[in-house]
Amino acid sequence: MHKPGEIRALALALIRDGDHTFLSQGFDPVKQQHFYRAMGGGIDFGETSFNALQREFQEEIQADLTNIQYLGCIENIFVFNSKSGHEIIQLYQCDLDDPKFYQIEQLPFNEGERQKLAVWVDIKKCLSEELRVVPKQFLDYL
Repeated sequence: MHKPGEIRALALALIRDGDHTFLSQGFDPVKQQHFYRAMGGGIDFGETSFNALQREFQEEIQADLTNIQYLGCIENIFVFNSKSGHEIIQLYQCDLDDPKFYQIEQLPFNEGERQKLAVWVDIKKCLSEELRVVPKQFLDYL
């Protein structure tokens, strides 16, 4: 886990299937609020964001990625669980190699000690803000 006051470097993926996108569901216990964010994770020292993205998908859901293309950088300053956070996100658009991932509605996985849920969500519900997507700048790429 990262230390307070540290800027965290992340590699995240925008994955689409028609009018749906593959996101991780989260919950802020302080705000009592569900949210969604792109899948991926932290970039280790000496690792490229491209390689980190592939590693994180292998670790979390045992998935290979294809057609990986860099989209851009997002800076995200936020509060989660009453703690301030600061992230620099390298965002990639890609596809999941195995077609089975496109058939599932939700997929439980572990992120460290935390149990998470990956889900296909309707892009319209994200853009209308019916579903809360973080960081908000991610919506610019949908």
